[in-house]
Amino acid sequence: MRLLGIFALLLAMSGIFAGPGTRKDTWAIDADYIEACSCNLFCMCYFNTHPEGGMFCEFNNAIKVTKGHVGDVVVDGTYVWLSGDLGGDFTKGMKGAVITFDPTTPKDKRDALKFLMTKVYPVKWESFKEDVAPITWHRSGMNGHAKLGDKAEITLEGAKNDKGKQTVIRNLKYWGADRNDGFQLAYGTHFYKGNGYDYSLEKKNGFFITIHSKGEM
Repeated sequence: MRLLGIFALLLAMSGIFAGPGTRKDTWAIDADYIEACSCNLFCMCYFNTHPEGGMFCEFNNAIKVTKGHVGDVVVDGTYVWLSGDLGGDFTKGMKGAVITFDPTTPKDKRDALKFLMTKVYPVKWESFKEDVAPITWHRSGMNGHAKLGDKAEITLEGAKNDKGKQTVIRNLKYWGADRNDGFQLAYGTHFYKGNGYDYSLEKKNGFFITIHSKGEM
C-alpha cells in the first residue's frame, strides 16, 4: 500500500511539472508603472485612434516588474523603460519606441522582458530600438519619480479629487494587459533625449498603474 501511495504521488508530481500549461509553457507579469505622455490630463489616446492635436503622443513609461516570468526565466524585481512617439494615426500602427534595460539585467532576462512587452503592447511599431541605462523608480503616496540615467526623467504629482484623494479611473483597459488596478492620475513632467528623440514636457498627462497579465506560449 505504501508503494502504491508513493507511485500515486509521483504521478501527481509529474502532472504538475510536465503537463500542458505548466510554468515552462507560460508567461506572466505583474508590474507597477510611472507613466507620462505629451497629452493633457487625461490622455485621449485611450478613447480615439489619434492623439491630442493629431500629430504625436510622446511618452515615457518607467516599469517595475514586481513579479513575472517567461518559461523558466524569472524577472521579479527587474526594471524596464519605454520611450517614443505613438504617431498621429493609430490605425496605421505606432510610430516608434525605444526599450531601455538597466545594465544589471542579464541577456536572458532582457529577452524575457522584450517578450512580455509584446504581450502588454500587442501593436506594430514602425521603428523599435534597444538601449541600456541605469533605471531608478520611486513612489511616495500620490507622487512619484523615475530616472533613466541622463537620458530621461519622469516626475508625477498626484491629481486630487474633491476629497483630497488621488483621482482614479477604473474599468478602463490598459493596452493588452488582462487587468489593472486603476489609472491613478497625476500631472507628469518628463523628458527624453536619445535615439532620435528629444522632447521635454511639463505638467501633462501622467498616472500610476499596476497591471496583471498572463498566458501560454
